[in-house]
Amino acid sequence: MTADQVIDTHGDDTATPVPVTVRASLSPSRAADFKTCPLLYRFRSIDRLPERPTVEQARGTLVHAVLERLFDLPATARTPESAGDLVTPQWDRLVTEEPELATLFADGDTAGREDFLRSAAALLEGYFAVEDPRRLEPAEREALISAVVDGELLIRGYLDRLDVAPDGALRVVDYKTGGAPREAFEARALFQLKFYALVLWRTRGVVPRVLRLLYLKDAEICDYAPDAEELVRFERTVVALWRAIEQATARQDFRPRPSRLCDWCSHQARCPTFGGTPPPFPVAVAAPDPLVDARSRPATPGADE
Repeated sequence: MTADQVIDTHGDDTATPVPVTVRASLSPSRAADFKTCPLLYRFRSIDRLPERPTVEQARGTLVHAVLERLFDLPATARTPESAGDLVTPQWDRLVTEEPELATLFADGDTAGREDFLRSAAALLEGYFAVEDPRRLEPAEREALISAVVDGELLIRGYLDRLDVAPDGALRVVDYKTGGAPREAFEARALFQLKFYALVLWRTRGVVPRVLRLLYLKDAEICDYAPDAEELVRFERTVVALWRAIEQATARQDFRPRPSRLCDWCSHQARCPTFGGTPPPFPVAVAAPDPLVDARSRPATPGADE
């Protein structure tokens, strides 16, 4: 398989032009959607059905925003108190940018809003229980990275944080606001980070030394060390997954895959598993422009958190 560098911002706004051969793109969240339930992928990526944000998603977005801004402060100022002070202004900023977040709380529900902000602050306490940000200087935060695999598939995603050691070793860090998964679900949790590891390897020629999941709710760390052979296999998996998506699109055949994650799905009313009927398949499916990126909505609890 072949891979070319596409977008690798290294913390700035420059980007390498995308090769004209690119005709499709795939992010970790959309790949996870298809793996979890092909019909969910269709609803989100083809039908583009709207989803009302949930409190859990909003809390995750808020905590990520606070942790990103925390590293804007001088090292000595990165304290639990400083992080707590960022919660309300970051929430106000998010609501300004995405007014629909304000609908999570009824008009005048000050108590509900305050409980929500306190719950976000509690997750930040979990962060400080596992890391001391005063001793860290991340190389990149919320960085978009992309690469082309198999000559025509653009894979891309946003890193929560990338740490670079003096010897050049890479550590990919992802914040999770849900509980730490049981051992049987660790592979699902690491799928996203392997996606990032593949892009970094293909664009920078370095296999990340550590893929780190920080579970803030439980104050736990999950570290995983990939190797080049594993990433070659993972690349084949990603390409095979995309080909399966293309086949399902050509056949207009996206079947539901019931699981415990159905409890959090926004589309039960349209799902045959729950007696619903999907909307007619779009006559002409407008494929997303691979040259234009749009940040995906936070994953549903349990799927990515």
